[in-house]
Order: sequence, then structure tokens, then C-alpha cells
Amino acid sequence: MLRFDDLQLFVRAADLGSLSAAARGMDMSAAVASAALKRIEQQLGARLLARSTRSLRLTAEGEGFLQYARAALSQLDEGRRLLASRQDHVSGVLQLSAPSDFGRNVLLPWLDEFQREHPQLAVRLLLGDRIADLFRQPVDIALRYGEPEDSSLIALPVAPHNHRVLCAAPSYLARHGEPRQLAQLAQHNCLLYMLGSRVHDHWGFHDGRREVSLTVTGDRFSDDADVVRRWAVAGAGIAYKSWLDVSEDVLAGRLRVILPELRGERTPLNLLCAHRAQLSKPINLLREMLVARCTKLTEQFSDRWSNRQ
Repeated sequence: MLRFDDLQLFVRAADLGSLSAAARGMDMSAAVASAALKRIEQQLGARLLARSTRSLRLTAEGEGFLQYARAALSQLDEGRRLLASRQDHVSGVLQLSAPSDFGRNVLLPWLDEFQREHPQLAVRLLLGDRIADLFRQPVDIALRYGEPEDSSLIALPVAPHNHRVLCAAPSYLARHGEPRQLAQLAQHNCLLYMLGSRVHDHWGFHDGRREVSLTVTGDRFSDDADVVRRWAVAGAGIAYKSWLDVSEDVLAGRLRVILPELRGERTPLNLLCAHRAQLSKPINLLREMLVARCTKLTEQFSDRWSNRQ
């Protein structure tokens, strides 16, 4: 395969009538330039330049090939300019995957605003709680809770200080009473999330001095985190959810945080991608917006939690 810099050297040498002048212009030694010219002639199976110690001229084969070399370099430059213009402007298709609950109830309105600010950008959004295969699925990035299990993925923090909270609807608490101690959760219907065959029924907390945990039970299970949130809002039981997922419900009064003195499990939100080359301008701008919005929400939780201490 012909190399870009070899083609560039050949064209410059033909224009300047000097291989050494072309080498100086490309900041390479005469020996490297001579080797590059020899390489391209061997690959083409033709002599392109007839050269002596004092002169250089195009051969007949070289004259015929020169126009194609110029056209190839011109096309490559045009391609680079096109890529650069796309990087400068927020356009194209942004393909991302997000957790079901966060995606539907938090991310969706934020994406609407993002597209209003950048009307030339199209969005392809895939929702689900299973880990997206970024090497196979048609997505550029994925938003996921927790640390990535695949160490080959690039993970950029979006909400590193996000935590889980215990929450329930005021209607449920009015009927069944509000737990005042962690052990009292055994007397309540806990809404359980499952991923694959694993049910997340072991809930852990930190009481300011040590880690505490218990195994809970309930009559409802779902592998869709948004369904668990909807059950909680409907008054079906107590949920243990990411603060980002339920923050709007808590702030609107649809849900109430229970035992706020207990710090729930840390649940960081990360932006994952397979290669850093995928971090285009639209993705970087989206991440900046997500970090700002999520930081505001996590600070609201921290303010409420610290005020209860």
C-alpha cells in the first residue's frame, strides 16, 4: 500500500526539481527521502524520477503517475477538511445507550434540550439495563451505573458521587408507617430489581461509623429499573434506588426518602466508550452537560442529607 508521506515527497520533488529540497521541506533527512522514493518506485514497479548528483527529472512513467498522485493527495486533503468541519460543528448522528429509568425520566428531557441547542444533531437512543456491547451494538457511547467490568473500555465519570436511597410514596407510608430503624424493613414490602437471574435483595448502607446491611423481601420483582420506580410512586412498597433516578420524584413530593441518616451504596454514573477516538465534539459537549446537571442533583441530595444529621 502506498504511503501518504511517500506520495507527498514524490509530488514535492517533482514540483521543486530537487529531492533534497523536498526532504528539507518535509523535515526529513536526504537518506530517508531517498529510501522513501525507492520504496514507492518498488511498489509501483516503475522508475518515477531520473536523478543524478546535480539534476532530477520526471521519467515518462513519472509524468503519467504525477497527475494521479496529485489527485490522490487532493482527495485526502478534502477528506481531512470534511472531518475537521464535522468536528467543529455539532452535527451527524449521536448513538448512545442508557439505563432504562435514568434514560426515560432524567436523560430524555435533557437530550431534548441538547438537540434544541444543536438542531443539526440526530440522536439514536437505546434503553436497557444490560451492559451494552460497545464493540458490537450500533452505539458510540453508553451511560452505565457502577464501575465497568470490562477493563478495555474507556470510562469517564459523569456522577461519581451518586448514591442509592431508600424511598417510598407518602401513600404507602401513610398505610404502613415509616421505618425508623433499618431492621424494620423486614416488616415492609420491598420492591426488588433483578438483572439476569440475580435479584438485588441485599441492601447495604453506611451509618457514619460502619457498614450495615440486610436482606429484604417483597412481592414484586422486575428486570426494568423504571418499573421498580413506578411501583414505588404508585405506593406498592419501598424501593432502594439511585438518587439520580428518583430525585425528581422526591423533589416533587411523589416519593419520600426514608432513613436519610443512612448513606446508601455508592452508585457512580460513567460514560463508557470503546475507543477515545469516539469522543467527538458532540459527545464531549453532551458529557459536559450531563456532568453539570448530575452534579446539581447530587448536591441537592448532599444538602438534604447533611441537614438531617
